[in-house]
Parts: sequence; structure tokens; C-alpha cells
Amino acid sequence: MTREAPPPASRESGHAAVTPALRLTNLALHGLFLTLLGVLAVRGVLTGGLGTAGLATAVLLAAVYLSGGAFERVRRSRWWAAAWTAAVLALWVALTLLHPEFCYLAFPLYFVCLHLMPVRWGLAAVAGLTGIVIGAQATTEGGLTTAKVLGPLAGAAVALLTAYGYAALYRESRERQRLIDDLVRARDELAASQREAGRLAERQRLAREIHDTLAQGLSSIVLLARSAESALPQDPATAAERIREVGQTASANLAEARRFVQALTPPALDDATLTEALRRLAGAAGAELRLDGDPYPLPVEAEVALLRLTQEALANAVRHARAGRIAVTLSYLDDEVTLDVFDDGVGFDPYARPDSGRPTFGLHGMRERIAALGGRLTVESAPGEGTAVAVSLPLRAIGTAESVLTEVAR
Repeated sequence: MTREAPPPASRESGHAAVTPALRLTNLALHGLFLTLLGVLAVRGVLTGGLGTAGLATAVLLAAVYLSGGAFERVRRSRWWAAAWTAAVLALWVALTLLHPEFCYLAFPLYFVCLHLMPVRWGLAAVAGLTGIVIGAQATTEGGLTTAKVLGPLAGAAVALLTAYGYAALYRESRERQRLIDDLVRARDELAASQREAGRLAERQRLAREIHDTLAQGLSSIVLLARSAESALPQDPATAAERIREVGQTASANLAEARRFVQALTPPALDDATLTEALRRLAGAAGAELRLDGDPYPLPVEAEVALLRLTQEALANAVRHARAGRIAVTLSYLDDEVTLDVFDDGVGFDPYARPDSGRPTFGLHGMRERIAALGGRLTVESAPGEGTAVAVSLPLRAIGTAESVLTEVAR
């Protein structure tokens, strides 16, 4: 066959991508044709019924058939495919006239015609091939019999049913795949919209807080500074009073800014670095903490996410895993930060429904938190084989808390 095309009934929807099943079908068709051709040629030579001209025609037919898969132009061009099909059929007719046994090649040729030709032309070709086979059978010993007529007709019917049955399965498979792709795309879009809605809601909340506190305070500082500047030459006492008010307002704004930071930061991070906070958590859970690389500052939201995830993973390891060993590894790499929590406990099925056994320790919430920072969370576990929770946060994705506040203020 010259090109791997969808079944005739699927041509209405255009050219489809070649599926593994379709590729395998085409290879089987190639193999059937070439095997039959080789067997019949050898049989003809051994019985003496195939002369030099017949053998040369068989070799030429094999070469032309193989050329269909050798030349890119034949596989890609509809006109070249039509020329190739016509050449194969012409050589087959000549070979059948020289030696009627080669009429058995009509069966794989049925599929070639049905695959490469439009529906009406394919049906006409199958009818023509069947007529040639019946005519060739009439020249064999015993002449034309009922069996010699019914046999080719039955073969053509089987080929048609097979081809159009496969076309129906092919269309159903494509439709199912399209529905799956639509569902996956809709799920991803829904998750993205939910994350975006959460980010927008948080930005609006921070914007209101900043507008009502920091922005108002900074405006007051600007006005007080201008008043002090105007009063300085004539009334130094008033200017000094305004300057004191500027200091008081600035101190109040600084307290507000610290309140924002404290609201975003867990108490465990108030007076400790992320490494120290994780070491305390690991010690309280009887776990080991391993640090790889040199620690460097991370945005507040990244440290909070890593701390909360470690708390959740350790709590579930202690409550459910019955582990003899728990290990926490924090790695500072050049372009990302990774966190791994491993236990050698009873394990669980991470794909099981939440009510079917050990709780999945908030996998959905953990994934949402990490995904919001552009990171990735994976859980590997199996009953009796322990559990490993791995998180990676690319530095280019998580950004900085300062940049978020700047964007909100704008």
C-alpha cells in the first residue's frame, strides 16, 4: 500500500493521524500480499506452470508494490497513489492471465482499493476484481462452476464487511479520543480558572488592605511633609510638629506592613529560617532532616507552602503509616528547590477513593497549593511499600513576595 490512510468511511472528516492500530493493519496487509505473491510464484516455478514471462511479471509486481512504501512522493501525493494503484492492478491482471492461480491476490487487493480510493471507486474496483477472478477461474480445469463463482463473491463480501466494520471502529475510536481530550482540556481549564480566581481574590483583598491602610498613611506622610516644608522658614515650631507627625505616621505604616507579613507567615517562621522550622518539625515527629546545597532566601509564599506540606506529610506519616523511619530532604539547587518526605510505613493506594482506606492526606489541597506557585507534587506509594512525597518549586515560577505586592499596589 502506498500510503497509510484512514478507511474509506472516515474520509468525510479529512485525513486523520495514523494510529498504531492502523499502522499495524497496513503492515499486515503488505505482508499478506507479498507472502501470497511469493508462495504462488514459487509454486508456479516448481510446477512448471509459470514461465519466464510470468516470473518476470511477478518480480516486477513485487518491485512496484514495494516502491509504494519506498518513495515519499507516492505516499504523499494522491495522483501518484492513483498511478501506483493502477500499475499494481495492471500487473496483477497480466499475471492472472498468464497463470490463473494468481487470482488469489485479489483478496488483499480488495483492501488496497478500499483504502486508497473514494467509496464509489473502491466499490467499483472490488466488483471489477471479482469479475476478473471469476473469469480467470473459468479458464482453469473443469471450467466455471458454482463454487468458483461463490468463492470470489464471498471473498469480496468478507473484504467489504471487514473494511467497513473497521471503518466504524476507527470512527468510534476517534470520537472517544476526541471526548477524552475535551474532558482533559475542560478539567485543566477549570483547575486553571479556579487557581486564577483564588489569586484574583487574594489580590483584591490585599489591594483593599493596602488602600485602606498603607496608601492612606503614605498620602498623609506626603501632605505632612509638604506642610512642614512650607512652614519651615516662618514657623519652625509648626514644621517640627509636622515632622513628628510624619514619624508617627511612618511608624504606624511600618506596623501595618509588618502585620501583612505576619498574616502571611506561620508562627514557625516568625523567628526562624525555613531550614530551622523544618528541623523543629522533623524533630517533633521523630524524623531525620537532610539539607542539600546552600540555603538561600525564598519568597514567603514558597516557604509557607513547603512548611505546610511538610507538616501535612509528617502528620499523616505519624498517624497512619506506622513507620519505623521518616526522612525529610530539603535541596537548594541552582534553578529550583525540592522537598522530599519519605516513610517506610504501611503505604497506601494514592489513586484510591478517600473512603476506601487510608486518607490521601489532602493530596488535592497540597497539589493546588504547589501548582499555584508553578511547582509540581508527586506521590509514590503502594500498600506495604512506604510513601514518598516529592515537591519541586522552580525559582523562575514562584517569583517573589515583593513583586506581588508591587503589582497589587499598581
